[in-house]
Amino acid sequence: MSNHRFIVRKAAVLGAGVMGAQIAAHLVNANIETLLFELPAESGDPSTPATKAIEKLKKLEPAPLSVTSKAACIQPANYDQHLGMLTDCDLVIEAIAERMDWKTDLYTKVAPHLGQHTIFASNTSGLSINQLAQAFPEELRHHFCGIHFFNPPRYMHLVEMIPCKESDARILDDLEAFLVTYLGKGVIRTKDTPNFIANRVGIFSMLATIHHARAFGLGFDLVDKLTGSLIGRPKSATFRTADVVGLDILAHVINTMQSTLTNDPWHAYYTPPAWLQALIDQGALGQKAGKGIYQKVGREIHVLDLTTNAYRLSVDTLDDDVTSLLKLKNPVEKFSALRASAHPQAQFLWAIHRDLFHYCAVHLTAIAENARDLDLAIRWGFGWNQGPFEIWQTVGWNQVTGWINEDIAAGKSMSNIPLPAWVQEAGQNGVQGVHTAQGSYAPVAHAMQPRSTLPVYRKQSFPDRLFGEETVYGESILETDAVRMWHTGDEIAIVSFKSKMHTIDIEVLNGLQRAIEEAEHHWRALVIWQTEPPFSAGANLQKATEKPKTEKPKSEEPPSAFDQFMKKIKRTAQSTILQAARSLDLADALMASKLAEVETLITRFQQLSQHLRYSMIPTVAAVDGLALGGGCEFAMHCDRAVATLESYIGLVEAGVGLLPAGGGCKELALRAGRNAIDGDPFPQLKHYFQTVAMAQLAKSAEQAKELGYLRPADPIIMNRFELLHAAKMQALALAESGYRPPLMPRGIPVAGSTGIATIKGTLVNMLEGHFISEHDYLIGSKIAHVMCGGDLTPGSLVDEEWFLRLERTAFIELLATEKTQARIAHTLKTGKPLRN
Repeated sequence: MSNHRFIVRKAAVLGAGVMGAQIAAHLVNANIETLLFELPAESGDPSTPATKAIEKLKKLEPAPLSVTSKAACIQPANYDQHLGMLTDCDLVIEAIAERMDWKTDLYTKVAPHLGQHTIFASNTSGLSINQLAQAFPEELRHHFCGIHFFNPPRYMHLVEMIPCKESDARILDDLEAFLVTYLGKGVIRTKDTPNFIANRVGIFSMLATIHHARAFGLGFDLVDKLTGSLIGRPKSATFRTADVVGLDILAHVINTMQSTLTNDPWHAYYTPPAWLQALIDQGALGQKAGKGIYQKVGREIHVLDLTTNAYRLSVDTLDDDVTSLLKLKNPVEKFSALRASAHPQAQFLWAIHRDLFHYCAVHLTAIAENARDLDLAIRWGFGWNQGPFEIWQTVGWNQVTGWINEDIAAGKSMSNIPLPAWVQEAGQNGVQGVHTAQGSYAPVAHAMQPRSTLPVYRKQSFPDRLFGEETVYGESILETDAVRMWHTGDEIAIVSFKSKMHTIDIEVLNGLQRAIEEAEHHWRALVIWQTEPPFSAGANLQKATEKPKTEKPKSEEPPSAFDQFMKKIKRTAQSTILQAARSLDLADALMASKLAEVETLITRFQQLSQHLRYSMIPTVAAVDGLALGGGCEFAMHCDRAVATLESYIGLVEAGVGLLPAGGGCKELALRAGRNAIDGDPFPQLKHYFQTVAMAQLAKSAEQAKELGYLRPADPIIMNRFELLHAAKMQALALAESGYRPPLMPRGIPVAGSTGIATIKGTLVNMLEGHFISEHDYLIGSKIAHVMCGGDLTPGSLVDEEWFLRLERTAFIELLATEKTQARIAHTLKTGKPLRN
């Protein structure tokens, strides 16, 4: 076995456009020093174009950088002065415009400067990798391949890897391992066919949608309503996605398919519609131009109407009967009803799915190694909940096959080419479909192909699963209606919550308490990990006033990856407050005036947080996605929090007129005390106060460290499917080192009355300047009182229980106010914050 290990110490990106700059941003997110090359400026500093691209990264939303300070780690460069620096780069990614001649000219220019072991990769979205490779001398082709990132590179999971004929197999394995672990990507190896897998299938689906929209006389906004979340795709659906991608980019991809796939049975689809070219000619390129298929007029969204060739107000015109069909839970019933319905909207939906299934079946052999690669490429690259073959299999393989054959015979399909023989054979296996527990169908091998056996995937105990694959989450240790404690055959116990959004109620608290006690007696460590994000949306206090339910919560289909990142990253302060209210769910408790029950739950919560901190075995929180309120407090109290980069962590209670009371205020005060300079914790505490009082939500795990929610020693990983492995390794390392819980601190210095007065002085100025309301002032004052340790002499020493009592008292006092109750009720009812 070779001892070789591929290490990327330094990377370079050639091309500082939209994709190139954001790829560079994600490389520095992974702590990789990166050069960003662009053409030299005609005057002044030659690297100015690259410098401007780096500055622009700081302003983009969703943010390509995990924290803006990372931008300083990208070094601007230009082709006239800095090509010699490429010699020291382990990885060079070319991301210039999709012009074969421009790319090959650049390759000729940079080839003499590449290091002996440098891997050179093109971020092309569809050009031939083998043709591009010809620009390099033969010896460099062994280190060349395509790696196609999807936009935006930080958030979209897919990277397509496309070898050329001369690509060295070891180089490809090394690069795949790097992309998976260090950049957090899902890698699909594709064949060198036009537009590879995701764009080939995804753009075809868009073209089929365009064709049938015209045939059924449906407007752009209606089509987007039909082809969005109602059918398991991103809310941007079809035409909003086109605007986001750029209409010029869409036209380029279509033209590539038209010119290179001349013998394709669906070639008639590969023609840009006249309206698309007309918009491009006008400069209406979509979101980047402020106008495309849609445009914003004031606060209104207008859409192009092809019947008048003018923009009109966008409205929802979905038929009620079709909406009812789409809401059917059973996919077999849903598709049967859509196909049987005579309504044009229903017929349109069946037609776009039929064409998609037909197309994927016919082209699978040419474009992908197996059905799994095609489905995952579409899920990861286009954000669908399920890939085409998954949908087909879910609806009923043989039934859909029969329907397609009927439509082909009736001349309803755009192509009359028959389904390949393997489709009929797939209907004869035990599961009726292409995905099984043994693997996914590979047409060339004519067999079920298991997942990759590369060592990097050993860290993914539970990879992104497909319909038809079997996933068993270990062996149960104990289970209640609220939690499940289990293991995977080693000495580490895992506990997962069953509640919706993994909220925390009395049943979860009791179950977690039992899990800790069980782990202390029979296991070496305990990891809190959820089978699907989020980690936890916080406390659900409504359950404090309800009778326990005996039925188990129903599992729900998780939102698509694209929708998840759009929700998380584009979250405004308003929606953060809404989430805080929903996670606390206090309305019923308030109306019933059962504050005593709420206080009991708060006390129980604090006790559980302390038990996590002082347990006799190491505790590790494996955080992915949202960790709000109580979820954040659990992570703060575990010995370690291992978080994915895309973790959105925060103590957001102040947004609905409350304060953290599960030990969050106490924990930040304790951390400030540990970092006190000359016994004064206030300089650090002032920063923490602002974080809590403003209900700041970290937009990455890196930012969570800056805000104080995560500790410097808490690891951040890039790939969420490696999270459980990393958390277990942290837990095991702690256990192997002879773990003992920390001693309870007996002397925590407080900022006291002086700290409270200083913060109140700032709050008074904000109140007089009308930046905050009187109730905002009250909330801020309560938070200051708790975090500063109350009206004590500065430097006084207290213990943790002192802060916990202050938390409980202040929480209940705020909860009892009419204005906090009004804020919670208003936010839950309207989804908007209330300033009162």
